[in-house]
Amino acid sequence: MSDSDIQGNAWTVPPSSYFSARTRPYSVPATPRSFYVPMRDGCRIAMDLYLPQAVANTPAAGPFPTVVIFTPYNRRFKLMRDGIEPTPNAARYRDAFVPAGYAVLVVDVRGTGASFGVRDALRSPNETADFAEIADWISRQPWSNGAVGSTGISYLGAAACFLAGSGHPAVKAIAPLFAVSDIYSEQLYIGGLLSTVWVSDYDDMMVALDQDDRELIQKFGYFNNPGYAGPQPVDEDPDGTLLAQAIAEHRNNFKMAELAPQFLFRDESTLHDPNLNTSACSPFHYYAGIRPEVAVYSISGWYDGGGYANGAIARFLTLQNKHNRLLLGPWDHGARTNVSPWRDKPASDFPLMAEVLRFFDQHLMGIDADLQAEAPVHYYSVHANTWHAAGQWPVAQASHLHLTAEGELDRQAPTRPATLQARTRFDWSSGASTRYERLGGYNIENYYHDWQQRESELLSFDTPVLTEPLSICGSVLATLNLSASEGDAAVFLFLSEVQSDGQVRYMTEGMLRLSHRQTSQPPANYKIDQPFRTFSRADARPLTVDKPETVEVSLFPVGWTLPEGSRLRLSISGADQGHFPQVPPGRPPVLALHLGQSTSALTLPVVN
Repeated sequence: MSDSDIQGNAWTVPPSSYFSARTRPYSVPATPRSFYVPMRDGCRIAMDLYLPQAVANTPAAGPFPTVVIFTPYNRRFKLMRDGIEPTPNAARYRDAFVPAGYAVLVVDVRGTGASFGVRDALRSPNETADFAEIADWISRQPWSNGAVGSTGISYLGAAACFLAGSGHPAVKAIAPLFAVSDIYSEQLYIGGLLSTVWVSDYDDMMVALDQDDRELIQKFGYFNNPGYAGPQPVDEDPDGTLLAQAIAEHRNNFKMAELAPQFLFRDESTLHDPNLNTSACSPFHYYAGIRPEVAVYSISGWYDGGGYANGAIARFLTLQNKHNRLLLGPWDHGARTNVSPWRDKPASDFPLMAEVLRFFDQHLMGIDADLQAEAPVHYYSVHANTWHAAGQWPVAQASHLHLTAEGELDRQAPTRPATLQARTRFDWSSGASTRYERLGGYNIENYYHDWQQRESELLSFDTPVLTEPLSICGSVLATLNLSASEGDAAVFLFLSEVQSDGQVRYMTEGMLRLSHRQTSQPPANYKIDQPFRTFSRADARPLTVDKPETVEVSLFPVGWTLPEGSRLRLSISGADQGHFPQVPPGRPPVLALHLGQSTSALTLPVVN
């Protein structure tokens, strides 16, 4: 089935219908104006400007609202032959907004592309401070009407949040797409566990781009077109002399694999800079700076990395603005793939840019796009293959299932005590076609294709065969009474649908390093819909060997409808090789679930 916007009557005016009716009187220039703009410290930042054209090669009169895109993935590539799209990272925004009457400015963030400078961290304060300066520069230009918005996928979407968080008065609306709120818990140390795929493979991709290493870039399908010849120099640099100087500076860029160990705890800063920690590099840290009138559209997918959907939900809950919106679809990171096993094809049919255009028309262009007629929340239910609208988040009611010694998930709590053991295998892996490979820069189309065989090796618990459909939407919470044979351990929980024919489909997962089991109240400027952990050194504590404790583990949010005849399955592991490190190294713990006297249960977000 398709994920198109007409699956389910969730919109009064579907995005595709809005886009079809929207006049787009302008054309996109064949090539942009390209130039450097100096920052406060003299660092020259490379930019491409696309102005709407009323006739070919002639900019329209303007002035225009501006959509600014901040990217570390090359604003534009130099081409070795014609017929290739030179802007794979920004073309979708250019082609959606310029014909509709927006100026689009694409920026190489400092230390990347043709920009000068050095990156000293992922989204460091030194880098993100440039964004407000660039908004100042936009506001002074004769083609600008003074209204600025920003959007983009992943890094680009987080950059939009940093721009809005600067409090700049020109910023009217942002649409962060598939973007984190908290680097620590959603990207770097998911559940307190280092995301090894992201740290290693993403690091390689950035080295390849920043240093124009055309051999290394070949492993990444997004950027390995043989027609690409590195970053495009700006107009004033026809022979590439300035570009070569900029790339030489990039050789001093940080390496994530070297920086990550310094962020082992969320509250600890690097030794070389007491102000550099994961919070300082996280969008949520700056949400209080977003002016209350700025409209924010948070968009993510059920398989979006290691909890990026949590970031979208937290952003929606934290920024209490009547104009804010939330969209959660059946997508991987960036919506390159519709992850539903029942899809017609891998590529998504949803008109994502049409939805963002309508949002910007309302809040940036000043057009009445009738958004007030639409619900603020839209989500897709996998297997039911339908979109739904909701007036708030969460959308579901809690329902409880208890783990039993017979391997069941039962509505009734067991009465007799029992202990089940799961011996950790450090060689067990969830596979090489997971949500994490996508974060590492790989193009995955058939997610968890070998899940049935892999899951069969785990301790699992099933519901009885469903006698009616079960629809869940949100984060499943596992409350487990467990112990371990070591002073630290990790627990990985997987949710699956077992179909009537025995086919097992991966749904979602969650994990926790048990030394981070302590929960806490979230900070006042950050709201989430699941247990919060500080991940601080002060709250981290070892396990007492073989002593049972009650632990809460939240799974990544998902929208899924299990039909009559299927079963819901919970599976448990102590490791996921290739994605997360061993805990503790070389000492595979025995995990023991204690049932009966103390409840171990799932809390399901059930939609009636």
